[in-house]
Amino acid sequence: MILQPQAKRSLIFGSALLALAVLIGAFGAHGLKSIVSPEKLVTFETGVRYHFYHAFALMILGVIQMNLGQLKLNLSFYAFIVGILLFSFNCYFYVLSDLKVFAMIVPLGGLLFMVGWVGIFWNVLRLKT
Repeated sequence: MILQPQAKRSLIFGSALLALAVLIGAFGAHGLKSIVSPEKLVTFETGVRYHFYHAFALMILGVIQMNLGQLKLNLSFYAFIVGILLFSFNCYFYVLSDLKVFAMIVPLGGLLFMVGWVGIFWNVLRLKT
């Protein structure tokens, strides 16, 4: 089987980001409980949860691209990657540093997650049946 470059890229990034989400989640579950407040732990866990969701979304993109290679899903790919960085990583940085600037960036990541999902929706909608 020959894997299209876009599918391979999505699967590589998705699996790497999933492994990182497991590592960061374990750190939060075992290393942060005694260091941060329960409210901050919830923020950290929210970052991990959305990190997982959108790393899985990258895996889904890879599978879609394997089966429907004609779809142009670059926008969704980049929106999910940058969304994880802006949403999840800023949740992590905010909890660890207590700097509000990180919390203020988080909504931009959420917006990019929506852009990624709408990008998939739009491309599938345009498919000929």
